[in-house]
Amino acid sequence: MIEIVRHSGRFVLFVLAQTLIFNQLEIGYGIQFMVYPLFILLLPIELNIFVSMLIAFLLGFSVDMLSNTYGLHASSAVLVAYLKPYFFSMFEPRDSYEPEVEPNFHTMEFRWILYVHGVLLALHHLWFFTIEIFKFNEILYILQKTLISLPCSFLLCILIQLVFVKKASTR
Repeated sequence: MIEIVRHSGRFVLFVLAQTLIFNQLEIGYGIQFMVYPLFILLLPIELNIFVSMLIAFLLGFSVDMLSNTYGLHASSAVLVAYLKPYFFSMFEPRDSYEPEVEPNFHTMEFRWILYVHGVLLALHHLWFFTIEIFKFNEILYILQKTLISLPCSFLLCILIQLVFVKKASTR
C-alpha cells in the first residue's frame, strides 16, 4: 500500500515538474528537458507490461493535456514502457534482479544506468521528435534535437535520482 502511495505521489510530481518547470525552460538550440520518462524507468521491475503501459499512457496523457501536445508524450511514454522489459532482460545482472528493488542510480551500477536508462531515454526522445516534426526530409533536424536534448535530459534524470531518490537501506 505504501508503494502505491509513493508511486502516485511521484506520478503527480513528475507531471507537474515536467509541465510547470521543464516545458517552460527556453534554453535555445532546440533543447527540451524531458524527465518524466524517469518515472516509468523507476517503476518496479516485476510490474506487468500492460499495467506499465497503462500507467505510461496516463502519465504521457497528463503531460499532453497540460502541454497541448496532442499525444506526443503519451505515445513516447508507452513506447518506453513497452521496450523497458526487453532492455531490462537484455542487461540483466548475472545473479538476476532482486525482487522489489527499484532500478535507480543507488541500486544499480552506473554502467547499467547508462546503457538501460540512456538507451530508453534516447529512443523516447527520437520517437518524440520524429512524431513532433513528422517530415522525413527533416531527419537531420530530428537527430540534432535528439542528440542535443538527450544528454541534458539524462544528466537531469541522474541529478533527480541523486537528490530525490532515497538510497536502499542495508539490512
